[in-house]
Amino acid sequence: MKLICIGRNYTEHIAELENERPEEPVVFLKPDTAILLKKQPFFIPDFSNDVHHEVEVLVRINKVGKYIDKKFAHKYYDQIGLGIDFTARDLQAKLKAKGLPWEKAKSFDGAAVIGNWLPKSNFEDVNNINFTLEKNDELVQQGNTNLMLWKIDEIIEYVSKYFTLKIGDIIFTGTPAGVGKVNANDKLVGAIEGTPLFSITVK
Repeated sequence: MKLICIGRNYTEHIAELENERPEEPVVFLKPDTAILLKKQPFFIPDFSNDVHHEVEVLVRINKVGKYIDKKFAHKYYDQIGLGIDFTARDLQAKLKAKGLPWEKAKSFDGAAVIGNWLPKSNFEDVNNINFTLEKNDELVQQGNTNLMLWKIDEIIEYVSKYFTLKIGDIIFTGTPAGVGKVNANDKLVGAIEGTPLFSITVK
């Protein structure tokens, strides 16, 4: 099982980090060891002083596919979820400045939160899903999938050109604006359409 992540997929988030708007999806991977175990706290790693939360809508692949046409992409997933792509922003900045890969900043142990799953059939339109992240009961991120530069089916078409999608693979579809630093004792709660899908504590 692999975690396929899409970066820079919301215009306002691109602006807040002063990145260039990409001409095609930015793709990176996380290993399965990055998954934060259920009911476990997130421990800030000792190699970073600036870990940020990035809440994202998730898609779980349910059949094997390669070179999937966008018009057939909806057949390759039947569950929608919510998670966090934790990012060691200080380390990422150093790596980007040197033109190096981001993995050390994005793919460390515990860097991927995967919440509960909802049936895709719950949603009239997967391109109109509201989602939020609260930190210590304060709303810090909110987004809607209609604001994605590349929608879910377009992402599946694009990434399947490069990677065979397998059952159980998870796609992180990108984060909206509002990313920010987490500190010890923070509580993070993520929700889709008002339904909480994960709650974690930072240590």
